Amino acid sequence: MTKKMIALDLDGTLLNNNSQLSDLTIETIRQVQEAGHTVIIATGRPYRMARQYYQDLGLSTPMINFNGSLIHIPEQRWKWEKNILIDKHYLIDFLKEEERFEADFIAGEYKNKFFITQNYLDHFNPALLGVEQITPDTLMKPERITTDPHSILMQTRATDKYALADEISHHFNNELEINTWGGPLNILETCAKGVTKASALSYLLDHYRMDAKDLIAFGDEQNDVQMLSLAGIGYAMKNASDTLLPHADRLTELTNDQDGVARELRKLFLD
Repeated sequence: MTKKMIALDLDGTLLNNNSQLSDLTIETIRQVQEAGHTVIIATGRPYRMARQYYQDLGLSTPMINFNGSLIHIPEQRWKWEKNILIDKHYLIDFLKEEERFEADFIAGEYKNKFFITQNYLDHFNPALLGVEQITPDTLMKPERITTDPHSILMQTRATDKYALADEISHHFNNELEINTWGGPLNILETCAKGVTKASALSYLLDHYRMDAKDLIAFGDEQNDVQMLSLAGIGYAMKNASDTLLPHADRLTELTNDQDGVARELRKLFLD
């Protein structure tokens, strides 16, 4: 079989509803790699919030974070690393609209740090940000926003995160990429215009001298639309949002909470 690149979203896709990797998933990914296929995590999460999964899966391939704003090999100096940043003035503008956007928090996300609003600390678990607790040194202040971030992360109390994403997009004159996270979290992530998981995967396909027809992608949410459209085979999870379904070639038989990705990979490559 032709060697494939397999792009895997995390939340609502590879991870179960407790944000965990099952033993079956870990073992399946290991066997797929041993068969010579290239496994790529493609997530909206910052690196610190995806590091453990990367390590648990035994990966050494590039990882896509911030929905494509960061392409890197963790803990290495990789000469083909790519960073696409968002102008810091957008982050400052977000802060001015904190109440309008019903934000539990707004975070400016950088490769190795973050700053976050702290008005509603009781509305979210610090583990969401990959830390044990939110500390004063991460408090978002305009004077601390001196460099451009990779993304702007926001948890909202709005009942319809998709409608809010449209509202924010219009507010910023469609100058930004605004996506929703998968899974149960009410999270919006904002990146520079043109930044998507698909743009990052196209970069990696060129790097590996592979064609899009050799890409298999799994996702569940709005931020996976372009990725599934690019892939030779694009899988939407059984639990996927209706937004994604028209862009999928196939639907997994099982949900993310039932090892849906692992079961499909086993059928494709191992059974």
